Amino acid sequence: MPPPRSGRDDSPGEDRTVAYAPADKAISAAAAELIELSHAIHAEPELAFEESRSVAKTIAPLAERGFEIRTGVADLPTAFRASYGSGALTVGICAEYDALPEIGHACGHNIIAASAVGAALGLAEVADALDLTVLVFGTPAEESGGGKVLMLEHGVFDDVAMAMMVHPGPFDIVGARSLAMSDLSIVFHGREAHASAAPERGRNAGDAVTVTQVALGLLRQHLQPGQQLHGIVGDGGVAPNIVPGRAELLYYLRAVDSASLDDLMRRASDCFAAGALATGCTHEIRTVAPTYTELTPDPALLFAYREQITGLGRVPIAPELEAQRPLGSTDMGNVTNVIPGIHPVIGIDAGGAVTHQPGFAEASVNASADRAVTDGALALARTAITVARDGEHKDRLLQRLVQRQEEHR
Repeated sequence: MPPPRSGRDDSPGEDRTVAYAPADKAISAAAAELIELSHAIHAEPELAFEESRSVAKTIAPLAERGFEIRTGVADLPTAFRASYGSGALTVGICAEYDALPEIGHACGHNIIAASAVGAALGLAEVADALDLTVLVFGTPAEESGGGKVLMLEHGVFDDVAMAMMVHPGPFDIVGARSLAMSDLSIVFHGREAHASAAPERGRNAGDAVTVTQVALGLLRQHLQPGQQLHGIVGDGGVAPNIVPGRAELLYYLRAVDSASLDDLMRRASDCFAAGALATGCTHEIRTVAPTYTELTPDPALLFAYREQITGLGRVPIAPELEAQRPLGSTDMGNVTNVIPGIHPVIGIDAGGAVTHQPGFAEASVNASADRAVTDGALALARTAITVARDGEHKDRLLQRLVQRQEEHR
């Protein structure tokens, strides 16, 4: 495919401003409601697959404005699909709303949900004129559980031509990058015994954890660029006077792409086996959640989004620096590996805090976070409008969709 000509349509600037006006007006009119939604989700944080209150809050403004709502999609009680219009170009906007254990919305998913709703309300105003179908996907369990992966596997995204969302962070990043990730549980089985009276009868699963973590720590020196591993002890025994018969590690393995992740998995698996072998234990490796792939954003959509976000007065980091700042991992990577899509980061003033810190949770409802809700909604809606008005890129997206659907037949 040739590179995008400009990422925008060929209409005069005034015509483009007119094209954005109905969406901008709808988002501005709903701004107070969108901010209230963001704050309401933030006030009642819910963990993966338990986001029932957040779902109800997110779908309410969509249902009030005529969106058709389907809940429980992909056999997930806290997943939903909301649709408006019947145009050929199907625009999917992903909403996240799960929180983190103990530190709540320290990843700002309340902002994601509210900006997704706002963008959808804006696009609904131009759906007929631009031949759009507007979809909002409520995607649970991004932090742990891979809701989008499960929805992909169940065909929920099968009719989507382009997918978008925006994620908060300490600064704006248009072409955000993420790492492929495996979420693992490694359980070691030993043999209980009295730790003082008969330790020779035991096989210490806790020691297997210790040996494994030492091996993983030594492995770090020889990792490829972009590979990471980090984890916690999920179970280390039940009492000091009982040799642990069971112990568990919970680990994330990450890498720049899926091939590098496979390599890291092979090397880490040797460390898990070493821990078991050295202590006379057995072990088993279980995948806790679906594997996340790396983000592969669509260049034309990125160009259009960059134009819109800078037009709102924001200054994203330079493109040449984007790859140096991976945002961790996200199941949106799996979506962008199948569907042309983007996952930019929108900046908030977090006072120096970064995501997954309590300070970022506090910042996710401050004035800059409220601005991120409306700016994110405007930038996403305008990006979709820009592409929908560009015949070349609209045709490209529709052709990709047809090709994908034919491959699945």
